[in-house]
Amino acid sequence: METQMEQTQHQIKADCMSNNALAVRDALEILSGKWKLPILMVLSTGGKRFSEIANTLPGITDRVLSKELKQLEATTLLEKRIIEDPQQRVEYLITEQGNGLDKVIKELSTWGLKIRKNVMGS
Repeated sequence: METQMEQTQHQIKADCMSNNALAVRDALEILSGKWKLPILMVLSTGGKRFSEIANTLPGITDRVLSKELKQLEATTLLEKRIIEDPQQRVEYLITEQGNGLDKVIKELSTWGLKIRKNVMGS
């Protein structure tokens, strides 16, 4: 039979694991989809206009790109900036919070290359 202290420690560990699992689930939900990571990778080199992003990602439709940009903006991973000049322009930039994904994306890429090699043999 567990002591009160052991029960408390077990509950704390379960809560931590639960919080970690929830955090991972939330992060994956934010980044899920075919285009979110590629969009963030395109913007990692600096701000871009809608057409520049679209031209860099063959196969994405304007409708899908617009929807993905709005979702990424809503999660504060990128911002939409209006540039006031004779021809008002809109540019999309990664936010500080979005920049925090750099390490995650690099680690995911490294892991993905290993998996690709082991599973797919390429």
